[in-house]
Amino acid sequence: MIPNILSIAGSDPSGGAGIQADIKAISACGGYAMAVITALTVQNTCGVRDVQMMAPDFVAAQIDALRDDIRIDAVKIGMLGTAAIIESVARALEDLDAPIILDPVMVAKGGDRLLQADAVAALRAFLPRAQIMTPNLPEAADLLGATEARSAEAMEAQALALRALGAGAALLKGGHLGGQDSPDLLADAEGLLWLPAPRHATDKTHGTGCTLSSALATFLGHGLPMPQAVARAKAYVAAAISAADLLDVGRGHGPTHHFHNVKDQS
Repeated sequence: MIPNILSIAGSDPSGGAGIQADIKAISACGGYAMAVITALTVQNTCGVRDVQMMAPDFVAAQIDALRDDIRIDAVKIGMLGTAAIIESVARALEDLDAPIILDPVMVAKGGDRLLQADAVAALRAFLPRAQIMTPNLPEAADLLGATEARSAEAMEAQALALRALGAGAALLKGGHLGGQDSPDLLADAEGLLWLPAPRHATDKTHGTGCTLSSALATFLGHGLPMPQAVARAKAYVAAAISAADLLDVGRGHGPTHHFHNVKDQS
């Protein structure tokens, strides 16, 4: 069965991140992608120029329309932007029997803030609804009110602290660590699981967080257990990054190659 995967996120007109990346990743990983838009952005690979948030009731109405008609097998949540939208999404997803994957999109690759500072508390309150959250190191520090982790030991402490906020599991992404490796760390009911990987020498990493969480949602929608779904999602993203140089998109942080596994690249 092909799982129906819902992405709730903002739009990136350059196609590398947000809803556009989510649809590509879900499709490439064997899911049927659906999209609820929370925000429109004016951006390209060089940065974000403007953001227009959707009305919270309109976001909820999109979710309600889908729930009235279509089976939802997993939900990926990305950019929510405001406390009002977070609360609206929480109400709209109430009693949904499907895994929720929360990618706490807070700051864009270029440094532009995509989650209002006063919405962080609302995001923390939403965490118990999520089966897994997937923050990078700056996002984890923001959620915990801590300094950014700079070592494996600090990552372990923060991964455990993140899970203590209420999510079923936390996947702490270590891409911001220096060095030749890019290790991620899964904290779940079974304990801590390191997922090491070599770092690819490229600056084409726009939308990697969106891509990872969407792939993870899809593999969970396929029914894979959490550790296996996380490992499959990480492998998919790593391959998408390694193939990114096949693309020629923009002058800034280019996108990953979501359809690297398509045989005919002509």
